[in-house]
Amino acid sequence: MTPARLYTLLGGLTAALFTASLTVGPASIPFAEALSALFTQSDGPATMVMREIRLPRAILGALIGASLGLSGAAMQGYLRNPLAEPGLIGVSSSAALGAVIAIQTGLAYAAALALPLMALAGAGLAVLAILALAGPRGTALSLILAGVALSALAGALTSLVLNLSPSPYAAAEIVFWMMGSLADRSMTHVALAAPFILAGLALILPLGRGLDALSLGEDAAASMGIRLPRLRLALILGVAASVGAGTAVAGAIGFVGLVVPHLLRPLTGHRPSTLLLASALGGAAMLLAADTATRLVLPARDLKLGVVTALVGAPFFLHLIWRLRGRL
Repeated sequence: MTPARLYTLLGGLTAALFTASLTVGPASIPFAEALSALFTQSDGPATMVMREIRLPRAILGALIGASLGLSGAAMQGYLRNPLAEPGLIGVSSSAALGAVIAIQTGLAYAAALALPLMALAGAGLAVLAILALAGPRGTALSLILAGVALSALAGALTSLVLNLSPSPYAAAEIVFWMMGSLADRSMTHVALAAPFILAGLALILPLGRGLDALSLGEDAAASMGIRLPRLRLALILGVAASVGAGTAVAGAIGFVGLVVPHLLRPLTGHRPSTLLLASALGGAAMLLAADTATRLVLPARDLKLGVVTALVGAPFFLHLIWRLRGRL
């Protein structure tokens, strides 16, 4: 399949799922009325539902899904490891730790944006730690080791906060937040996360040529004029900005960055440069579909988005392992 055709199909699928996300919900609003409420000046309930509830949710679903899919494809291309995923460098767990501290200390209740801002601060500290541990000219192995160490430390500190939490209500809220959700998000969350996510996408998308060269090895890429330290810095900053911002406003959402590149890689001829944009579109489509499913499967319960993506992603990898076992 040609890249143009693949991008067109994925773009159409994403647009259709974005429209579905806007028109599906507990409030029964006819399709035509729901779409017209987005563009008409009215103070009616349909306009409030569409502009204040569904539109921010759909925008965040598309942006966060695109960032996860793109970051997963970029990490797999850079590390030349199909099991790499965006959380490998520890940004997601560090952002989650910042949010957990905000909930535990009560800052999340004192100010509306304290939780996402603390999560962004955690992601920023993770970037500094990764750059300090891996070094400016470190190898891919040093990046992996630094990310694993940082993820383990952030996970241990998060567990410590839960263990020492004197309030069962705060502990329950921490657990539910870490499951990931787009419910009750507003345009304020969109305005906070969108600049970081878009900046991250802008840093990662131009790396296609360098990732293609890296598929031949680091020495071959360097001989082709690829500046590996610059590529790695752009990758780390891009993944940290986009995934950290997504975690800050939606919690931890897994498996998107793992599943989507695997599904689309055969359709791209196994070229990392073609896979980047395809994974961004595919990630947006997957997260929009999963978020729509949370409103259809159990409409009376707050089914968490991270639970749905895990239920989809885990069987996929079991199937992948079974296929690899058969080949071996």
